[in-house]
Amino acid sequence: MKTKSSLFIISIFFMLSCSTEKKHEHHTHSCKNSERVAITDVVNKLFVYTDNLQWEELISEVFTQQVMFDVTSMGAEKAENLPAYKITEMWDTGLNDLDAVHHQAGNYIIEINNEEADVLAYSIASHYSKDAKNGTTREFVGSYNLHLKKTENGWRIDGFKYNLKYMSGNNELN
Repeated sequence: MKTKSSLFIISIFFMLSCSTEKKHEHHTHSCKNSERVAITDVVNKLFVYTDNLQWEELISEVFTQQVMFDVTSMGAEKAENLPAYKITEMWDTGLNDLDAVHHQAGNYIIEINNEEADVLAYSIASHYSKDAKNGTTREFVGSYNLHLKKTENGWRIDGFKYNLKYMSGNNELN
């Protein structure tokens, strides 16, 4: 009898410890998934806010105050650590006269390491100017390497690298 009750106690202990372990794995998995969703939301906001020329929202909800900004694949001389407002000023100058801007992003590969994350995102950007005489659109096809860090306000982009694969259409939109 004693052996049966000992086996019963051991089996209950084993089941409880496995159950606790599985709950912990599930909790860790759920936490990681919620972090992925939060990171994906920030990356999506990068594109949607840019398309809508929502510069204040980019500064307050997407970027850290300083961003390592690299667009050397598009001809910039070097990567620079820039204030977020400088980035949005450049984009405002380049995009404000267009009739439409549209980014389509996806194929996100997200690597989370504690309070930091790296995101690879494929993207196509289309710019439209109805008055351009040599074609009304230009298209940029490439990918982004984004670095995010978790701040007191949530995940924010502090590293931005664009990797142009090719451009097509009227590059000057004139």
